[in-house]
Amino acid sequence: MIYVVIAFLWLSVCLYVVFGGADFGGGIVELFAGKNTKKKVHDIMHDAIAPVWEANHMWLIIAIVVLFVGFPQIYAGISTYLHIPLVLMLVGIIARGTAFTFRNYDAVEDQWQVLYSRIFYAASLLTPFFLGIIAAATVSSSINPDATNFLDLYIFSWLNLFGVAVGLFTIAICSYLACILSIRESRSDDEVTMMIGKSKKAMLLVVLTGAMVFGAAYYSGIPLFQWIFSKPLGIAAVVVATILLGLIFYCMKIRKLLPIRLFAGLQVVLILVAATYQHYPDIVLLGNGNHYSLIEHAAPEATINALAWALLIGSLFILPFLFYLIYAMRRK
Repeated sequence: MIYVVIAFLWLSVCLYVVFGGADFGGGIVELFAGKNTKKKVHDIMHDAIAPVWEANHMWLIIAIVVLFVGFPQIYAGISTYLHIPLVLMLVGIIARGTAFTFRNYDAVEDQWQVLYSRIFYAASLLTPFFLGIIAAATVSSSINPDATNFLDLYIFSWLNLFGVAVGLFTIAICSYLACILSIRESRSDDEVTMMIGKSKKAMLLVVLTGAMVFGAAYYSGIPLFQWIFSKPLGIAAVVVATILLGLIFYCMKIRKLLPIRLFAGLQVVLILVAATYQHYPDIVLLGNGNHYSLIEHAAPEATINALAWALLIGSLFILPFLFYLIYAMRRK
């Protein structure tokens, strides 16, 4: 049953990155839209993220609960050493959701909407940045439990060149997902063309920030290139993601918009596979040579079995209604 729990953990992370990434990216794309197109982008992004902007946090909650119940030692380590970026990310999630609600559904339209929009933009930008920083810290061996001062233990464990590069890469991924998701929500050919153009720019940004991640890894002594390209699975993930990029361009050309979403989501999943499979079952690499393992640091077997059954049975109730919610919102 341990593998059932691990599968739910990994799936929830993937779904949060895809749906939550598209959600955060909506605010990022709107932030950098020109004055002449900001209103159009606002309307398109609102329609695109409305079905998932609140429901997608379910995946984050599932991941946290699985860690807390199934892997308490890992949960304690991550929440201790990375408590600062975790708190900043959670504050961003709360601020963003609050600002999104008030700026779109407030009964009175006045200058407060300007403030709400600014909070929405800032939180949309900073939340995925800290999410990327947290992810980078777990694989870069920058967390050293043997550190003897506050800065080394709680600041420089995540605030470093590689972490910043991965944070920027995460922002680019979110922007890319938001642009791709919003193409089908565009209401005219001109809007479709505009969002396709933004999607291509976001693709370029992903490539540039991805190269920045490899450069930062090399400078920091992190063998990222070797991790990804030393085994067939990593090479296959990169090759398939590249092929999907060509298919996305082709679908844009012939205006087949639904497959674009599926291809983009699969691309992000493949990036996660390429970046994480090398260390499995280790989920956190520590600077003192130790690690947190999903197998070695799991809860007692009775707890894992109960958690696995709860996840399996709960998914039978939750997932159909979630899909119906998305379907109903699309119909509306």
